[in-house]
Amino acid sequence: MKTRTSLLSLLLAPASLACAAGHQLHTFQKLQLTDQFWSEGADVGDFNHDGKPDLVAGPFWWEGPDFKVRHEFRDASKTSKIKRPDGTEVTVPGYKGALGRENDYSDNFLTFVHDLNGDGWEDIIGVGLPGEAQFWYDNPKGKRAANGTEHWTRHPAMDVLDNESPVFGDLLGPGHPVMLGNSRGCFGYFEPDAKQSAAPWPWHPITPKGSWHKYTHGVGFGDVNGDGRADVLESNGWWEQPASLAGDPVWTLHPFPFAPGTGTAGGAQFYTYDFNDDGLNDVLTTLDPHRYGLVWYEQVREQNAIGFKQHVILNQLASDNQYGVKFSQMHAIALTDMDGDGVKDVVTGKRFWAHGPTGDVEPDAPAVLYWFRTVRNPDRSVDFVPYLIDSDSGVGTQVVVKDINGDGLPDVVVANKKGIFLLLHRVKSVGAAEWQAAQPKLLTR
Repeated sequence: MKTRTSLLSLLLAPASLACAAGHQLHTFQKLQLTDQFWSEGADVGDFNHDGKPDLVAGPFWWEGPDFKVRHEFRDASKTSKIKRPDGTEVTVPGYKGALGRENDYSDNFLTFVHDLNGDGWEDIIGVGLPGEAQFWYDNPKGKRAANGTEHWTRHPAMDVLDNESPVFGDLLGPGHPVMLGNSRGCFGYFEPDAKQSAAPWPWHPITPKGSWHKYTHGVGFGDVNGDGRADVLESNGWWEQPASLAGDPVWTLHPFPFAPGTGTAGGAQFYTYDFNDDGLNDVLTTLDPHRYGLVWYEQVREQNAIGFKQHVILNQLASDNQYGVKFSQMHAIALTDMDGDGVKDVVTGKRFWAHGPTGDVEPDAPAVLYWFRTVRNPDRSVDFVPYLIDSDSGVGTQVVVKDINGDGLPDVVVANKKGIFLLLHRVKSVGAAEWQAAQPKLLTR
């Protein structure tokens, strides 16, 4: 495991964290659990019931709080042959990734954690390549398998799950998580049932059959219209959840080009949140996770009709961001309160070599990871102040932000072709001069 501590971001302390100096310095300690490529998504859960969060990615989970002990919960015999710069061929564990110079994909695009059978122990959902069957792994409560391995029992979950950014969450209400994505040409959700946990999850379509396919990008959910029910968002608009789901009715489409385009265009994850504090939920997504564009859409009402006004956070040019920040391939985003001020912030970064070392735009640019502090201005405008978390990790198709070490600060977990990383959030008091000197500077216009 590699460890590095860097001075990465500074900001004015929220009142809840304020100290005598009045300012807080935010840093992140990077732990690289491995430089091998096993996964593009990771998650957090307490798998051994010791009260300390653990980390899972690919076929492994690591024990917290130091993440030095690794367990293999499913087969990890995969190896790949790569060529060194001098032409020699070597075999490495896992997939090729950044250890080689050829494009490769793992069998784990995203990872989710949830107690699926109601036994009080958290299980693992592994989402592999789009368009394939997906499975969940039953936590054995510390017991070994009959063959002496630590492999967990695998159960069928979804027969065919499409989309590169499916979401596991409480679409139907608190405590009722489902897997939202597309399948069989429709958007919809797979619904696990703790009482029949070993059975495949039923599929519930919410749209008519369309042109969506296994490499469709982008989906999310949230209450757009304020009726108390979560709606589904995708690149072409939002689908309003009906009052009753009996009989799997088609949800009402409200067309809007959130992330229009052809080929692999489309959003990554979608979020709803009232960014400007006007009482209406806005929308956050990316324009194209293989090119450029991080945007939020301000919800506007005209004669009770819902519309959206686009605001660009990042795009193709450095001048598109008032702080001069620019990077491509934002294939994963998270929305969470990073600084404890009660307002949610944005976490995203560059997915390194999404299509290999020669694919897409700027494939060898630094694999940056940023958080953007949401600043609400008196005139209802919003600024997103960028703070660099790390310049050599980035995101995969998933980025997870959770308090892993119990210090009350949100940490960041990513897995991608550079390896598996944990960025531990640190805070210390600083003086006003030191804080001011390191603040992101506005571009000179």
